[in-house]
Amino acid sequence: MNGLHRPRQGRMIAGVCAGLGRRFGMSATTVRLLALLSCLLPGPQFVAYLVLWIMLPDEDRHAARSY
Repeated sequence: MNGLHRPRQGRMIAGVCAGLGRRFGMSATTVRLLALLSCLLPGPQFVAYLVLWIMLPDEDRHAARSY
């Protein structure tokens, strides 16, 4: 499964950073740190996180669609 989804394991809040990390071959901690640092810059980071939280399917739903 190479698709972008929110995993069940390794979540902290919603699993968005863990999902992005798995998809792009990075650790979830690195993605979380980058997301935290990006909040220091002006822009819609919180809105982007909320949109990804809503739009990304859970791992269970993603697996069910793959069949």
